[in-house]
Amino acid sequence: PASPPLPRSATPSFPQTAQMRLDLFLKKCRLIKHRSEAKQACENGIVRVDGQPAKSGKAVKIGQRIAVDFTDRYLEIEILGLPQGDVPKTRARQFYRVVKDQEKELVDF
Repeated sequence: PASPPLPRSATPSFPQTAQMRLDLFLKKCRLIKHRSEAKQACENGIVRVDGQPAKSGKAVKIGQRIAVDFTDRYLEIEILGLPQGDVPKTRARQFYRVVKDQEKELVDF
């Protein structure tokens, strides 16, 4: 007889070699609303991976850090997992850990 399927764990487990495009990760984990906006953010130089400016097609993997220098805040996260398929808003945060989330003072000229 076949053994019963294993229960799905609460946090996804991926091999350390799993990769995903940076713009897709940002969109799926709801850090940036649209993939086109994620691509534009990369082109504008506000997204860094492990401290280096990153293009939208850069492959990211578990353990890497992504920093996004938004107009109103600076956000740095560590990748804990790579989402597969669409991710509900309630599960998006399980794929990363916030390292730094700092509000920035808006300067009015």
